[in-house]
Amino acid sequence: MSVATDHWTAPGAMPARRVPAALALAALALALAVATVVALGVGAYRIAPAEVLRILSGLRTADGREDQAAAVLTTIRAPRLLLAMLTGAGLAVAGALTQGLFRNPLADPALVGVSAGAALAAAAVIVLGNAVVPASMRSDALAPYVLPLAAFAGSLAVTAIVYRIGRAHGVLSLPLTLLAGIAINAVAMAGVGLLIFAATDEQLRTLTFWNLGSLAAGTWRALAPVMPLVLGAIVLAIALAPALNALALGETRAEHLGVDVDRVKRRAIVLAALATGSLVALTGVIGFVGLVAPHLVRLACGPDHRVVLPGAALLGALLVVLADLAARTIVAPAELPLGIVTALVGGPFFLYLLLRTRWIRGSGG
Repeated sequence: MSVATDHWTAPGAMPARRVPAALALAALALALAVATVVALGVGAYRIAPAEVLRILSGLRTADGREDQAAAVLTTIRAPRLLLAMLTGAGLAVAGALTQGLFRNPLADPALVGVSAGAALAAAAVIVLGNAVVPASMRSDALAPYVLPLAAFAGSLAVTAIVYRIGRAHGVLSLPLTLLAGIAINAVAMAGVGLLIFAATDEQLRTLTFWNLGSLAAGTWRALAPVMPLVLGAIVLAIALAPALNALALGETRAEHLGVDVDRVKRRAIVLAALATGSLVALTGVIGFVGLVAPHLVRLACGPDHRVVLPGAALLGALLVVLADLAARTIVAPAELPLGIVTALVGGPFFLYLLLRTRWIRGSGG
């Protein structure tokens, strides 16, 4: 089931020339593979692309340097790179779900309060510390997990509140959900502001760095609980593609086509919150990926969610891998917060897209 016309195309505007879906997905996969090899080799300890491929294939020589390179690649760069790909894919798919659900290319997972809830919980843990963390979780073994767990719990709690408010008379109302998300976002960010006001200098630095986003927490141990959640959300989201295509025609027509509209709404919101909350808990707030990646795929390939969802996952992963590569190298040996890079690139680029859309609409009458 697919949508024949792009319901987000300006009236009177000529439809953009579409790139064949198979070609676009293959090109994105190839670009991601190349970026992966480059990202694994670039850093304070440089590894040549041929050496990266040899290490990944297991064809090693009796060389001490190669053993050292393999250790750097497998213990430091590989988990960070995997987190970058998961972050890009998860945020992009969450963005595509939210845009498809609200039928608005400017929609973002933050609309349902996921990021704000995570930020409020993280700020509470950083500033209030022992007052909000149970004594059983203050041991050295559990301490590294306190902040991610709190952020994840905060994102799910806020999403649950927004979902509860938006469900009127047994049916999920999208306008009510959107308004509830905006209100909860405002309240949560006000709470973050109060905690910032009460924070010490050290706590303020920690909170600021977390809010700017980073992949520094990318270790195999940290990835273990996050990977199945994000991958599961992506797979289940792609399975919703036909229903989202039907929903693009309007809720009434989707119901006539046999789609359980309320069930699709619930699943889309839960999956978007699960993917975003899991990632924000580990990386902090990283903006624009969920907004830009699905929009670009839609512009290139059309509105079919069977293409938009996997395409957004590949493009989102590519964008975050490249952004992290830039964050690690631009001010080396220091590291630029990843959220700054995505905002510096994503903000102006998305503004260009908006101006381009405005120009198309103006020329189309």
